[in-house]
Amino acid sequence: MTTSKIKALVLTGYGLNCDIETAHALKLAGADPVRVHINSIIDGSVCLEDFQIMVFVGGFSWGDDHGAGVIQAVRMKHNIGDRLARFIEDGNLVLGICNGFQTIVNLGLLPGFDNNYQHRSVALTYNDCGNFRDDWVTLAINPDSPCVFTKGLTAMELPIRHGEGKFVAAEAIINRLNDDHQAVCQYALPDGTPADNAFPFNPNGSMADIAGICDPTGRVFGLMPHPEAFNHPTNHPHWTFLQEQIKRGVISADALPITGIRMFENAVDFLS
Repeated sequence: MTTSKIKALVLTGYGLNCDIETAHALKLAGADPVRVHINSIIDGSVCLEDFQIMVFVGGFSWGDDHGAGVIQAVRMKHNIGDRLARFIEDGNLVLGICNGFQTIVNLGLLPGFDNNYQHRSVALTYNDCGNFRDDWVTLAINPDSPCVFTKGLTAMELPIRHGEGKFVAAEAIINRLNDDHQAVCQYALPDGTPADNAFPFNPNGSMADIAGICDPTGRVFGLMPHPEAFNHPTNHPHWTFLQEQIKRGVISADALPITGIRMFENAVDFLS
């Protein structure tokens, strides 16, 4: 097997804790992932321009002491904000997962209306339930979205683990996200119909059930659920039940839930 030419930068450092799983998921998808400390990007010892995918991973950057993803966003914006903008302009991909989604929203990389990657117009704040949620959710994925990462997908089950995942924005912003198909995925009931803000299916009270959005190009994508944490069928909480159904011939192996690796495969395929 030849080494992939698609190099993926996976950020690490200062409380981020999903870098190993994310690098593993990217490798399974055929990319060549490199875990890089934030400082190495800022001081230039690692060149951002050497990569085609940049992933802002989950965790608790700087302990979320000033709000989820706030300090990471401020530090990166004031040190490499111009390089991030060029990275996107050059046709590369950016993915923000959980704390990474919070960070790129604070950076202004999303929603990226009118190619403006500096303006913050949406936010992710405290869950309506008042506590941290560690669960699995069903996502309905917009087939008309330009999002590179979700191409060919209509539904998916993924784990969540966050305390500040409620997506909020002005009504006009929500309407534009929906009209432009930038609302990529929404929390849904197990049958795929809208959660309509019903807890725990919408685990945080996100407006319009929004779980993830992209920019107009579809190359910048952020979501609260963790695709990297569903990297093998055995990660699924119903795996043993599903395995028994397969053994008894009730379902075929093809009926197993799609893993989050598909999102990373889509990214690699897009760049190949």
